[in-house]
Parts: sequence; structure tokens; C-alpha cells
Amino acid sequence: MAKPVKETPILFGEEARQFEVRMLHPKPLSPERIETIRRDYEFLRKKCVNCTF
Repeated sequence: MAKPVKETPILFGEEARQFEVRMLHPKPLSPERIETIRRDYEFLRKKCVNCTF
């Protein structure tokens, strides 16, 4: 049987402000990282039999 999902913690004060800033201004990915993600995606897509991508 599945374990119950815990409540998501709520951020307050400075932690909440920092989280919001990070969400609004994410760090850009390097071209190498983007290529790695693409390669992994293509690999998994080829392994999928009934995918509708």
C-alpha cells in the first residue's frame, strides 16, 4: 500500500522571498547540459513503445 503524502511545507519571510526570486530568475543551462538532456530524451523516446510525443 502507498505511503500517505506529507503536507507541503509553507515558506515564510526571507525563505519565501528567496524562493520567489529563484523561481522568477532561474539559472540558465549550459549548452552542454542542454545537449545531455536532449540526448537522454531521445534515448528514452526510442525505448518507449506506445508513446505519443
